[in-house]
Amino acid sequence: MKLVIAYVRHEAFEPIRTELLELGFPSMSISEVKGSGRQKGITETYRGAELTNWLRPKLKIECAVATKDVPTIVDTILKHARSGAIGDGKVFVTPIEEAYRIRTGESGEETLQAHPDPAATTVA
Repeated sequence: MKLVIAYVRHEAFEPIRTELLELGFPSMSISEVKGSGRQKGITETYRGAELTNWLRPKLKIECAVATKDVPTIVDTILKHARSGAIGDGKVFVTPIEEAYRIRTGESGEETLQAHPDPAATTVA
């Protein structure tokens, strides 16, 4: 199992979420975060003073998936998040040693939420 962590622009999220759902990966965690990297800060004038905000808003997407599904998840994120401009974000893949579903006590890949038939799980 792997944990895919992506930091993306807000506008990239909805296409990523939609395609992952269509591919059968409905489970993800989303956090609004701020960070700095190569993208420069934005300088604004407020009441006559120039202020530079170095921390840029991003969304953090986390998906725990089977190792075999990592390329699908990463390719989907890259396809929708890449604009070619500085500040598009980053994707990290880390190993998961173990996972447990609290409700049932299941462990391992049984806890993952990938669905073989995404059309059957989509609610209209």
